[in-house]
Amino acid sequence: MVSTATITGRQRLGDGAGGLGALTATTPVELALGFTDWRGLFLGLSLATLAVAALILLIVPEHDVPVQRESFRAQWRGVGEVFSNRNFWRVAPLTTFSQAGYLSIQGLWAGPWLRDVAGLERSVAANHLLAVAMAMVAGFLVMGNLAYRLSRFGIQPITVAATGMALFLLTQAAIIFGFIGSPLFIWLLFGFFGTSGIVAYAALSQVFPPHLAGRVNTGINLLVFVVAFFGQWGIGSIINLWPAEAGSYHSQRFQAAFGLVFALQAIALAWFIISDLCARNKL
Repeated sequence: MVSTATITGRQRLGDGAGGLGALTATTPVELALGFTDWRGLFLGLSLATLAVAALILLIVPEHDVPVQRESFRAQWRGVGEVFSNRNFWRVAPLTTFSQAGYLSIQGLWAGPWLRDVAGLERSVAANHLLAVAMAMVAGFLVMGNLAYRLSRFGIQPITVAATGMALFLLTQAAIIFGFIGSPLFIWLLFGFFGTSGIVAYAALSQVFPPHLAGRVNTGINLLVFVVAFFGQWGIGSIINLWPAEAGSYHSQRFQAAFGLVFALQAIALAWFIISDLCARNKL
């Protein structure tokens, strides 16, 4: 069982701010490429990153807070405590495959799908991706706020997260099997509910002592980004099993690739439900 977690306003704003990078990677990038190439674009991003780092260094105040430092061995002991905890492995697979699936598709393969399956022009596809990124920012803010408010009524944030991830699965099913009226509408739902797994971070960290909260989130992040890396590569490998036709990919290739991502999430959701029921029966 995962205890009720408190999701603060700063956490909700932080999650929402995290989606701003996805916004800039859509239509703004498409417009910027009209004035420069990819090298110039990445140079500009590097300079902007350095500027933000300098602002943080010069403006953000430092507070002298007494910190109890752990030895290197104690730090690794804490990591082992996280990864050996049953509660962690009840939640981590679902969160990992949901977030990794979202990052894999939204970050690389949503654009080709909009171009090759929906038949959109490149500029229109970029605008769709911008809308998806905006839906993602809204999802971060709304899901965190919803979990916070429902926790007052005894509904655990992990329940909100799991429900959102289940709805995210339904949006993927619509994309995979073609139950789509408007591509933009279903992809907006994809962007919105794809953020649901983030709520599980705050919920799961409450199961552990405060000094392990950072290692809990880092552990999930490690799993998410490793799986997302292989997910993007794996989707491309499956799509490339068939030769491209006139520079584009047939919809069946996306169905096969996205279907595997869907299946992994469905298995993880089943594991979450079954393991939670087993834990309840033992109480």
